Amino acid sequence: MSPKGRAPRPARPGRPGAKRAQGAGAAKRARPKPARRAAEAAPASEPVALEPFRLRYVEGATPAKWIRAWVDRMPQRLEHELVAEEQQLDALRAGEADAAIVRLPIDEAGLHVVRLYDERAFVVVPEDHAAADLESVVVADLADESMIARGTMTWSELVEVVASGAGIALMPQSLARLHQRRDVASLPVADLPPTTVALVWRLERDGDDVQALVAITRGRSARSSR
Repeated sequence: MSPKGRAPRPARPGRPGAKRAQGAGAAKRARPKPARRAAEAAPASEPVALEPFRLRYVEGATPAKWIRAWVDRMPQRLEHELVAEEQQLDALRAGEADAAIVRLPIDEAGLHVVRLYDERAFVVVPEDHAAADLESVVVADLADESMIARGTMTWSELVEVVASGAGIALMPQSLARLHQRRDVASLPVADLPPTTVALVWRLERDGDDVQALVAITRGRSARSSR
């Protein structure tokens, strides 16, 4: 007997039936529901492929750093193609390009236009010309010269005509540098207005991908807002 005169209560026998029922319930709960099993067995959906972004750029434009930035930031593949100045808007107007880097002036009707940078006007002269060794000239220095109009010639053909000694020609700095030859010289014309290179796209084509390209061309970081 205990110190208080009472015998300790014997331990109650276990309830095997209840234990089995509990175990069966746990097993039942562990079974996945049919809907869940079907969801787990379903294959993962394929990611939606994005259409490539189509960019055209005019001869003399320098989009290489912007193309690299696009590749680093954007999930879309970028298709880019060089076009002649006479055709710089053709693909855009036809819906075959999403944006274009062009040389102004252009017909801006129906287009968004973002000016990117200006180019100085250069004159290209034969290598033995009196101005060939100068750092720059002004328009008055060219008053008595035979100025060659490009007409339907390409810029390369125009420079070739200058090299023949037939006259001199005006063109944007990038084109003068692009088509530089040993038998010609190019130098800035200090008092001529510059030409402007711009990014353009159709009004109805505006979207996040176009705005991403605008941000890239303006030097914004990947995290900056518009």
